[in-house]
Amino acid sequence: MTEQNTPIETDAVIIGAGPCGLFTVFEMGLLDMKCHLIDILDRPGGQCAELYPEKPIFDIPAYPTISGQELTDNLLEQIEPFDPVFHYQEMAESLEKLDNGRWRLTTDIGTVFDATCIIIAAGGGSFVPKKPPIPEIESFEGTSVFYSVRKMDQFKDKNIIIAGGGDSALDWCLNLQPIAKSLTLIHRRDNFRAAPDSVSKMRELVANGAMNFEMGQVKKLIGDNGQLEGVEMLDANKEMKQINCDTLLPFFGLTMKLGPIANFGLNLNENLIPVDTEKFETSESGIFAVGDINTYPGKLKLILSGFHEAALMSREAFKYCHPEAKLRFEYTTSSSSLQGKLGVEK
Repeated sequence: MTEQNTPIETDAVIIGAGPCGLFTVFEMGLLDMKCHLIDILDRPGGQCAELYPEKPIFDIPAYPTISGQELTDNLLEQIEPFDPVFHYQEMAESLEKLDNGRWRLTTDIGTVFDATCIIIAAGGGSFVPKKPPIPEIESFEGTSVFYSVRKMDQFKDKNIIIAGGGDSALDWCLNLQPIAKSLTLIHRRDNFRAAPDSVSKMRELVANGAMNFEMGQVKKLIGDNGQLEGVEMLDANKEMKQINCDTLLPFFGLTMKLGPIANFGLNLNENLIPVDTEKFETSESGIFAVGDINTYPGKLKLILSGFHEAALMSREAFKYCHPEAKLRFEYTTSSSSLQGKLGVEK
């Protein structure tokens, strides 16, 4: 075995560095378990960072409103005392159980882990945008065609076309309109699959001449070397119409792919992993699943639910990692031991 493939020994490997994966580090750290995290993205935050880093979230306890990026930053600060190790732009590719009862996980670039526990916090899997069937769209991607908004300032003073009729399309119309040079929404019909309030605000902007709405479908991109100059659309009258723009944001939803996790030998239910509600353990001992990737009766796909699952799961993982130790329940508000781990001991 080459040096680069020498297994990394750790208590737990967490697959997914979204909010639930990050909070798992905190709960595991309080119980003296070390974690490595794997994520296919190039940064932490998962769906929050990839899809709506600047959009507000309203159902995180104690935060009336917080953006996806702010939530990620706060979680990273919270887990800093536990020194987690991140492995970005890697995918968990294979998993095998060793004779000593530990798990060997290998990523797509050959990183090897030997871990006592595996925690799957992969959300719905890998998010892949649904691309519109427009010829040669790939040549414009990343330059003037984007499937998500990571930094709003990137679109300041741009002539933007947003295509789609769901919440993402309408939300970004409302968020980008104040900073765009011009903004046009294109949707195949005059009905939308978005929050009624967002639709009303969009229609008000159109009525006031602050943005445009065109009913139809984008059929062709016009431009060279990846830079858009405009699009051709088939309008409601079945006539071709050209609209000038330098940026296209197609929002047609996402396809979630479970990826190699589907081949880990776990019981699956419609691409979700069934778990119990005491330990959040899968059909394999020592493998757990928290967050949107798991399923059980009454499951709610909320970030706060994933936090709760991580807390209970960690107590069961402790039994695998420290089988001879006695687990005591302590509060961070009163335990000098826990406060010492967090660096806030008085």
